[in-house]
Amino acid sequence: MTHTRRRKWLTSILLPWLAIGFWQSGEGMWIYAKARLAQFLLEKAWRRAVAGEQTPKAWPWADTWPVARLKNGRLGVDLIVLADAGGHALAFGPAHVTGTALPNTRGTTVITGHRDTHFAFLRKLGPGDALSIDLPDGRTSRYIVRETAVIDSSTGVLASDAIPRLALVTCYPFHTMAPGSSWRFVVMADQWLDKNSS
Repeated sequence: MTHTRRRKWLTSILLPWLAIGFWQSGEGMWIYAKARLAQFLLEKAWRRAVAGEQTPKAWPWADTWPVARLKNGRLGVDLIVLADAGGHALAFGPAHVTGTALPNTRGTTVITGHRDTHFAFLRKLGPGDALSIDLPDGRTSRYIVRETAVIDSSTGVLASDAIPRLALVTCYPFHTMAPGSSWRFVVMADQWLDKNSS
């Protein structure tokens, strides 16, 4: 094989692989960019919710709206939580699972998010860490992490009817490229009641 033919052969093999690599990198970067841009737009919708608007949408075609704000001071987490944890909502932020307790009420509040964007910080949480959830009406619920666990997705999160609890749920393991894992990483936290809690 001559030098020119070898170069053409290598080019015909390498160029498609390079194009695929750039395309995949672009797709991955778009996921992170969309997640960050959404939180910026949702911040404006959150301010409207605090002002009393019932279902403020961040953009006209949105099928969700802000219902809470999740914070952890140690890790600098400050995320807008959306209504209805469907696939569309989770692309833009963590979301409250419909049918579970609302924050600051009896039962378990379940919030879920993607492991590679908004809920990547869950792997850094441990027992004793503090979390808070701000509601549009000005109330704040504070929680202390009791435990973290890896469970099978068919198990579900056990709810408590009597005690206000918080469960943050994401797919597991954190550092994998494979979608559709049957495992979930769960952070369980108990509400911290003090004289300032309402």
